[in-house]
Amino acid sequence: MIVWLVHFAEVLLQTCRDILPIAAIILVFQFLVIRKPLANPRKIAAGFVLVLVGIAFFLEGLNMALFPLGTLMASQLTAPEFLGIPATAPRTWLAYGWVYVFAASLGLTTALAEPTLLAVAKKVENVSGGTIRAWGLRIAVALGVAFGLALGTFRIVTGADLYFYIVAGYGVVALQTLFAPKVILALAYDMGGVTTSTVTVPLVAALGLGLAAAVPGRNPVLDGFGLIAFASLFPIIAVLAYVQLAHWLSKRKSTHEV
Repeated sequence: MIVWLVHFAEVLLQTCRDILPIAAIILVFQFLVIRKPLANPRKIAAGFVLVLVGIAFFLEGLNMALFPLGTLMASQLTAPEFLGIPATAPRTWLAYGWVYVFAASLGLTTALAEPTLLAVAKKVENVSGGTIRAWGLRIAVALGVAFGLALGTFRIVTGADLYFYIVAGYGVVALQTLFAPKVILALAYDMGGVTTSTVTVPLVAALGLGLAAAVPGRNPVLDGFGLIAFASLFPIIAVLAYVQLAHWLSKRKSTHEV
């Protein structure tokens, strides 16, 4: 217990060092540029303390649970005894079907549980007056992340070059941008950053590194990274497709009513 407390104190100290520049910038602008005292300084100070402690606990939780869990699942799903093939037998991409299913399921659930996406979806529903539903947006983003992670794990298994997928994906985004309603473009592009946040990134990174280490012939440094890029790209495609489909259905309904 004492060893863990010492380790947690070190993590907390490192967190304070990382947050200190942010606090310094805010204070400099508040007192030297805006030249006004802080409103509710005690409340702000208490909030900073809670943020520091929360980040420290979160980082400790990542190292103790999420990173090992993602690596463990990747190694178990690629083990020869689970795949039902000899350890020395050649493996095709078809042998890793459960890996793709797990990656898609992980992407779907982590996106739905992402607190950043939840907050943004509620704000979008309020701002749009209910035109864009929070649940519809969350499901579209979650499906995009699910497909992206399944495709990203397929890339790791096959060893294909990352840039082929990324260039092709952004080519699709460019085509969708030409036809999508302008009011949704900024929101759709933001979804890539919203989904790759506190819950999704640690598990996705651990899955990619664990999978690259478990698949024969793959290098964790060269092949283990890149899954987060898929998790950022395909939500944009999914949201644009969702809005375009909703817009088309709305126009079709209006035409039939006339």
